[in-house]
Amino acid sequence: MGSGAPEPLEPAGVFRPRRGDEVVESAVQPDPERVVCLTRAGDPVWASDFEPHSDRPYGHRPGCALSLDGRSVWVYRPDAMAGRGDGDQWVVYGADGGAVIARRELETAGHGALHRVHPVDGGVHLDVGGGQDGSVVLRGTAGVGGEPEFATYPWQDRCLIDLSPDGERFMTVDHGRADVAFHRHPGGDVLLTLPVEAFGYDPGETFVEWSGGCLVPEPAVVTLGGEGRYEGEWFRHHLVDVRTGVLRGEIDLEAAHPYGLVPLGDDSWLTGDPGGHPVRRSHAPSASAPPEPGGWQGGAAPDEAARRPPSRHPLFLRPASPGVRAPAGASGSGRRPAPPRLVA
Repeated sequence: MGSGAPEPLEPAGVFRPRRGDEVVESAVQPDPERVVCLTRAGDPVWASDFEPHSDRPYGHRPGCALSLDGRSVWVYRPDAMAGRGDGDQWVVYGADGGAVIARRELETAGHGALHRVHPVDGGVHLDVGGGQDGSVVLRGTAGVGGEPEFATYPWQDRCLIDLSPDGERFMTVDHGRADVAFHRHPGGDVLLTLPVEAFGYDPGETFVEWSGGCLVPEPAVVTLGGEGRYEGEWFRHHLVDVRTGVLRGEIDLEAAHPYGLVPLGDDSWLTGDPGGHPVRRSHAPSASAPPEPGGWQGGAAPDEAARRPPSRHPLFLRPASPGVRAPAGASGSGRRPAPPRLVA
């Protein structure tokens, strides 16, 4: 991996669902020889039905995650949109037998949710997406005697993106996609906020995508996107040193669309090859612009166009994959769009 050459991935195991079951999300224990709920052959270990039965096939998607130690399964139930009640549920099951360890009634009516497991303390973060109503972020931890405890962060306008590999920070993007912020874990105090104009773009024409993350504890990847009248939709990745606020410039991570990047936290990341198969890539990407001295201090952004040399990497412009939160209709021409109008 040190050479930076892409490494096609082969499956370590294949798990086949039972006939009639639809896979909406999966989670595998750290031990690849064992899977919760299903054996390798697809034989059920345990199952828990969502009751009562919902006859609404669209607009709600459950989610799951395994705890860091593999002993519990955290399941988000979008019950409100499914017509099962006024609010959603977050349920913790024992991984071995499926016993309910804890159940949290949520004051949300989400369409789906994102789980993120803390890499150090094992806490589980949940981001419930409520469409135009915003996003709610919660945190579950092991309390006294191992009983899960739950807390809700005091905002409904930020989407959780990633946790840093060292567990000290987490990254959110404004629900309206106006800025990216980095928070201290676990309290959520804001350490750094970067609006669109900090990267040298016009906020009226450019937005922060709900994607990106941490390649290593430092730096983080922020995805900017927009749409031009002639060049169609475009996106670019930028590196940010979170501790100092220094913008390290634009880089190419060879992702086919804004949501085609999965940072792994060890200076490597997953993208897809032309056939749609996952590929692991790793190198120390060089920025196409020099760092900003002193970091972002607010006010007018520097004239990035004047100091940025032409990129040596192509910008991939391909249609977004189905099911991602990227805007639809991305151009597939493969050419680099003209830079957006910059803030003077």
